[in-house]
Amino acid sequence: MTTMNFGQAINDALRLEMERDSKVYIAGEDVGVFGGCFGVTQGLLAKFGDKRVRDTPITESAIIGTAVGAAAAGMRPVAEIMFVDFIGVCMDQLYNQAAKMKYMFGGKARIPMVLRAACGAGIGAAAQHSQCLESWFMHVPGLKVVMPSTPADAKGLLMASIRDDNPVVFLEHKMLYGVEGEVPEGEYLLPIGKADVKKEGTDVTILATARMVHFALEAADKLAADGVSAEVVDPRTLSPFDEETVLESVKKTHRLVIVTEDVKFAGSSAEMAAIMAEKAFDYLDAPITRVAAPFCPVPFAKPLEDAYVPSVAKIIEAVKSVTA
Repeated sequence: MTTMNFGQAINDALRLEMERDSKVYIAGEDVGVFGGCFGVTQGLLAKFGDKRVRDTPITESAIIGTAVGAAAAGMRPVAEIMFVDFIGVCMDQLYNQAAKMKYMFGGKARIPMVLRAACGAGIGAAAQHSQCLESWFMHVPGLKVVMPSTPADAKGLLMASIRDDNPVVFLEHKMLYGVEGEVPEGEYLLPIGKADVKKEGTDVTILATARMVHFALEAADKLAADGVSAEVVDPRTLSPFDEETVLESVKKTHRLVIVTEDVKFAGSSAEMAAIMAEKAFDYLDAPITRVAAPFCPVPFAKPLEDAYVPSVAKIIEAVKSVTA
């Protein structure tokens, strides 16, 4: 084990996979000479050259379009869209091509590509650079959606995503890039579609994603001082979603609070709540409660942005409402 931050863990995964398999290459805006908008791809151009670390024009449709074609032809591209907010420009290539080609060719086509994108609020980047849009991709059959919260999970899930024969949308919350943690050295893979219990508890399940996992753990520590034992579950993968792990937790705690940063209306929390309402109804002793962003664009002003993002205080309030 070694200590590294979230961004370094992603860089480590990219380096190891590029060393292991010559078919893996990186493409995106500023991924080469500049080392990535958030420094994630630093050093890879010098090591692997500009044939495998490719700076592209500012054209998301071409970045993803060429990645889909290269993947269909046997390569394993890791395409970076600098901010998830820009994916609307290349949605057709993603949801109509990458996601459907295996199905439409009767299983004969493989599209082993990863789309990496930064998401989330917190740096004052305003409405067009701060969104969490994971529910867009969850809705599309054929796409896998991964959203890690820790450096170790980021490394293990990215290596697994690169080796997967299906298109994977790999979402990185920009406020996590500097978060440090212990990460296994060398090859390290985690199964896609398997949740992780970050903290065990008995009174309530807090199901949280990405940055909200850290907020949930902080809330759980504060709740413990008030005699409330909270279990924190990180799905890590939103599609496929590990229903079983969450269901087992809810069977134990009988209460569920879901915490995500995407907007509450039609967001990822809505689907997770619906699944648990259908599958865990008989085990619930209180209504499923959600803590998520309001249905509005992400504000630029810091006080408004702080109010927009779910907080530890809001999580504690939600937990107390179902455990009172």
